[in-house]
Amino acid sequence: MSMPTYPLRIEGRIDPGLSRWLWLLKWLLVIPHVIVLLVLWLVFAVLTFVAFVMILVTARYPRPLFDFNVGVLRWGWRVSFYSYGVLGTDRYPPFTLADVPDYPARLTVDYPERLSRGLVLVKWWLLVFPQALVTTILVGGSVWASNSWDEGGSQVWQSNPGLIPLLVLFSAVALLCNGRYPSSLFDLVVGLQRWTMRVSAYAALMTDEYPPFRLDQGGDDPPMGPGLPAGPPPQAGSA
Repeated sequence: MSMPTYPLRIEGRIDPGLSRWLWLLKWLLVIPHVIVLLVLWLVFAVLTFVAFVMILVTARYPRPLFDFNVGVLRWGWRVSFYSYGVLGTDRYPPFTLADVPDYPARLTVDYPERLSRGLVLVKWWLLVFPQALVTTILVGGSVWASNSWDEGGSQVWQSNPGLIPLLVLFSAVALLCNGRYPSSLFDLVVGLQRWTMRVSAYAALMTDEYPPFRLDQGGDDPPMGPGLPAGPPPQAGSA
């Protein structure tokens, strides 16, 4: 009997012959994907709100909406894996919401037959808050005002660059210098991305299974293992 895995699973296979220099141009090559993803994420947000209403009424996430939103997550993961989220492949991402089995980055989410009406009211803002603090450190992007002041008397604003971008930068430098992506760094980066994607799926109402506070490294999504369930916190309501 196989051990259960978290409902969202991501996989990544590093290319053995990564270019030393192509990563320097990927910011330009990925622009078409960024433009499409901006539109897709707007649609994703709207459909997530529609799903929120439907779950509240029927305890079900409409399957067409679910499949579309999974496709957006999948597209985003492929682009992230190709570009500065991992830099794990030089193979250009396909323009599709569908799963591409032979692409080195894949994402799947198990469809939930029923979801809690009570949890849907609180999990996307209250229950996910501790996880959001962690993922903010991992991904970066937070901005805050420090207590120090510059010479002109203005308050100094500082930002968090994020652990993942920093590790990817180290990997890029390694690629440039010796043409090799350190395997330990790759496993760590994919593990951190896996953590953030699990939180994204939970916040987007795709599962009631609370993301584990655990770093699962490596390109293959591991089973949860005995005694390590990713169970939800105390229920805020019943289905």
